[in-house]
Amino acid sequence: MLSSNVVSSSSPLTFSKPNPHFFMHASSHVKPNLLTRFQTHHRPTPLQSSKLSFTPTSQIQLSIPKLRSFNRFLPPPFEPSPRPTHQIVKAASEPNPGGENVTPTAPKSKNLKLALVFGLWYFQNIVFNIYNKKVLNIFPFPWLLASFQLFVGSIWMLVLWSSKLQPCPKISKPFIVALLGPALFHTIGHISACVSFSKVAVSFTHVIKSAEPVFSVMFSSVLGDRYPIQVWLSILPIVLGCSLAAVTEVSFNVQGLWCALISNVGFVLRNIYSKKSLQNFKEVDGLNLYGWITILSFLYLFPVAVFVEGSQWIPGYYKAIEAIGKPSTFYIWVLLSGVFYHLYNQSSYQALDEISPLSFSVGNTMKRVVVIVSTVLVFRNPVRPLNGLGSAIAILGTFLYSQATSKKKEKKIEGEKSS
Repeated sequence: MLSSNVVSSSSPLTFSKPNPHFFMHASSHVKPNLLTRFQTHHRPTPLQSSKLSFTPTSQIQLSIPKLRSFNRFLPPPFEPSPRPTHQIVKAASEPNPGGENVTPTAPKSKNLKLALVFGLWYFQNIVFNIYNKKVLNIFPFPWLLASFQLFVGSIWMLVLWSSKLQPCPKISKPFIVALLGPALFHTIGHISACVSFSKVAVSFTHVIKSAEPVFSVMFSSVLGDRYPIQVWLSILPIVLGCSLAAVTEVSFNVQGLWCALISNVGFVLRNIYSKKSLQNFKEVDGLNLYGWITILSFLYLFPVAVFVEGSQWIPGYYKAIEAIGKPSTFYIWVLLSGVFYHLYNQSSYQALDEISPLSFSVGNTMKRVVVIVSTVLVFRNPVRPLNGLGSAIAILGTFLYSQATSKKKEKKIEGEKSS
C-alpha cells in the first residue's frame, strides 16, 4: 500500500491511501461538541474528505497550515492509522537531536546516598569525640591513644586491601618517598589534637581548630598563592571569634590552646605538601592515599609515644580500671575511639568524592557545629554567653571563607578552560 505521512510540529497525523477498512476515531474522553463545532464552522477541505489525492512534494508545504488548523481542534490522543502510536509520538516529541528518547534519571537516589554519607560522617565524628574524651578523662595518655587509633586504621585498610573490598594501589619507592612529608605533618596534626582534647573541653578544641583557614591562607601566601580581598576579610571573624572563645573559656589551658593551634598548622602543611609532592600519583584515590598516610603515621608516632610516656602506661592502666570498674568497658571505649576515628575520616573522603569542594567545606563547618553542641550536651560543659558568641563568630567566619575560596577556585578553572 502506498502511503504519505505528513507530521506537524505539534501533533502527529498519518494519512494513507483510501481504504474501506480505515476509520479515524478519537479516544472516548474527547468531547463530542468539539467535533460538532468543527464540522459546523469549517467547510470540508481536500484534507478532510474521505478521499485523499496525492500532490507533488513541492506542494506539501501548502497543506501544513491547514493541518495545524485541524490539529488545533483535535487534541491528542488520536489513533488515525493502524500504525503503532508510540512510534509517532516519539518522532513528534523528540527530546534530543540524536533521535533517542532518554529518560531523565531521578535525583532521589543520589540525594539519599549523599544524605547517608553525611549522616554517617557526622555520627561517626560525634561518637569518636565522645569516646575519645571519655578515655582521656580516666586514662590521660594521648600519645598511646593516638597511636592506637592509627594502628586500628592501618589494620582496617590492610583488611580492605587483602579482601579486595578496596583496590590496593600500586606501591613504588617514589610513592612512599612522596608520602613521607604528608604523613609526618598528619602525625603532628593528629597527636597535637589528641593532646589538646586531654587538656581542655572538646568544644573548645574544635572552636580553635575552626581557625585552620587562617593558617592555610598565611602559609599558601608565603608559598606564592594570591587570594582576593574577600578571602582575607573572611578570616577576620575567625580570629575574632577564636580569641573571644579562648578568653571566656571555663576549661582554658595554655597547653590545650597551643596544641590545637599546632594541630591546625600540621594539617594545613599536610594539605599543602600533598598537593606538591603527590602530583605524579593522581591515580591513587583519596581513601587509599589516606590509608597509606595512616600506616606511615603510626610508624612515625608509636616509637615517640613509647619514649614520651611509655613508662607511665602500666600504672595509668590500673588507675583507669579502678576508676571505671569494669575492664571490658575500658576496652570497648578505647576500641570505639580507634574504629570511629578511622571511619569518620573514611566517610569524609567518600563525601568529598561525591560532592563539590564548596559543599564539602560547608558540610565540614556544620560538622563542627554538630560536634560542639553534642559534646556540650554529653559532658555538660559550662558555656558562658560570650564564649558561645565567640564560637558562633568563628564558625561563621569559616563558612564565609569556604564561600570566598570556592569562588576563587571557580575563576581559576574558568581561566584554565578559556586559555
